[in-house]
Amino acid sequence: MMIALLLPVLLAVAGIAIDMGNLYVTHTRLQAAVDSGALAGSLELPYDPDLSKGIVQSAVVSMVAKNMEQAEVTSVAPGTEVRSVEVEARAKVELILMKFLNLADNYVHAKAAAGFNKIEVVFVIDNSGSMKGTPITLVKEASVGLTELLIPDGTTPDTKVGLVAFKGKVRIGEGVDGLPAGCRNADGSLNEGIHEDFMDDYWRLSYYYRSKITLDTCSDLPEAMPLSKDKDAIIAAINSQTATGAWSGTVIPEGIKWGRHILTEEAPYTEAGSKDDFRKIMIVLTDGDTEDGECGGTYRAYYRPNNYWTNAYFGMGDDTSHCEDGGVLNADMLAEAQKAKDEGIEIFTIRFGSSDTTDRNLMMEIASSKPGTDDHYFDAPSVYDIPEIFKKIGKQLGWRLLH
Repeated sequence: MMIALLLPVLLAVAGIAIDMGNLYVTHTRLQAAVDSGALAGSLELPYDPDLSKGIVQSAVVSMVAKNMEQAEVTSVAPGTEVRSVEVEARAKVELILMKFLNLADNYVHAKAAAGFNKIEVVFVIDNSGSMKGTPITLVKEASVGLTELLIPDGTTPDTKVGLVAFKGKVRIGEGVDGLPAGCRNADGSLNEGIHEDFMDDYWRLSYYYRSKITLDTCSDLPEAMPLSKDKDAIIAAINSQTATGAWSGTVIPEGIKWGRHILTEEAPYTEAGSKDDFRKIMIVLTDGDTEDGECGGTYRAYYRPNNYWTNAYFGMGDDTSHCEDGGVLNADMLAEAQKAKDEGIEIFTIRFGSSDTTDRNLMMEIASSKPGTDDHYFDAPSVYDIPEIFKKIGKQLGWRLLH
């Protein structure tokens, strides 16, 4: 008798348990599908920033369907965060008992947003003389375009952008590291052109060769700009690059080093946020191998000293660290890239122009590509490839769930 009386109750409990399990499983699948849809939509924001072209909508719907066929996308709209997309969807659940008891709707709902907020980006740009003209012009235009994507007009996103322009060294502003404004040597000391230990060699040169040496190879290099939300100031800094003036070589590790300094919270720069809160991005672009005049090639100067001797290594009195394959400068480039990665910084690399396999492999190695891919490395054989590459990087920067 007791079992007969309890049987309906037991069946009801079992039915409710099954319904709740179905609700949970369906909602979990739906949320994963909506998360994927929002991320896929955010990747298209560089091409459809205000969602007016249908590109974002199409990407969202396609990705949600791919992950859960029965899901119905109910809304694709600009998110509350700057440069973001918010997605809402629902999925029907076949309920056994809860629907009849009016305990639950037979639809579950989920939403997600993804976009470009809480990002810190530093452009690390080769400003050596071979970049002058069309190359630096297109790099500036592409950098400004990416900045516009990250910081649209009339908004205050939690996103910051900085700049490191480098040649054979990097120029630092007043009050950053306790030294006067000017260029820095690799050991952090003030670069004053050719080191005093090499000046006797300078004066031994004939007047003809001395006339080819510019002791000041710093003043026409733009100062490194710390992270900022001020879009006008960022664009002004980007546009100050000319890749003209006296040459001093191409020392890539110094650009990466100062890019890391800008992106980390510790001194000498303190504008960066916590790596737990911000996605930190370094974009390194160079059209040349690391070059200090000692590894042959078109730009070698055979008289010594020469303008290369004003770079960050010669400038501190070091005349043994050179740019041959496997040499100190390339080893230091790999070491500086690893230090940046250890700080949670993603490195995108752009190799413009032509180069040998060794130097392409170095740029691939310092990039933060996923295992088995080169998704953070880009090859730009032509200067006209640069704008599209920056857009591709912009797509990857949108890969971030906001809530």
